[in-house]
Amino acid sequence: MFARRDFGFGAWAAACGPGFISFGRPGPHRRVFRRGDLKYAILGLLADKPVHGYEIIRTLEAESGGCYSPSPGSIYPTLQMLEDQGYVVSEQEEGKRVYQITDEGREYLSQRTRRADDVFDGFVNMGERFAASEMRDLTRSFVRLAQVSFERAMGGSGDANAMTKLKEILERATAEMETMWPEPDRGAPSAD
Repeated sequence: MFARRDFGFGAWAAACGPGFISFGRPGPHRRVFRRGDLKYAILGLLADKPVHGYEIIRTLEAESGGCYSPSPGSIYPTLQMLEDQGYVVSEQEEGKRVYQITDEGREYLSQRTRRADDVFDGFVNMGERFAASEMRDLTRSFVRLAQVSFERAMGGSGDANAMTKLKEILERATAEMETMWPEPDRGAPSAD
């Protein structure tokens, strides 16, 4: 259902590692999906072929160019909800639970094609935004900040003063960045 994209920025993804951007995780991070939108990406993937949960996680990670790796704690409850609603069925195959979209799920998705495409495009475009030329230098700075932070944290392990100072520096930088411009409007949660 969704057009797949090849970003060609493997060096960046490799430097950052899977899930470098921890969207959707607890804490003050921004979410990749608004509340209720993950189901559209899952149904769109299942519309292509039946898959197991781990394949959904890996496919979403690949589609985002390595920027986002959803947790099993977000994928499996969403799959269960979709199954409870009759949009998905599952069965054990070779020790794995394989999920398949139902006719009701296809109908639900087809009635919301534009929204589903918007959700998936926004998610996929996240990787493209980080690979864009204007982001390349900033991305290198992200990677360098992570490297230096971890190196200093590991080198200062056991030194409470060093750890406190490193934490203060990172929190000050974060607070300053947060005040640069307002948080983009992510829209209200969906009733769907």
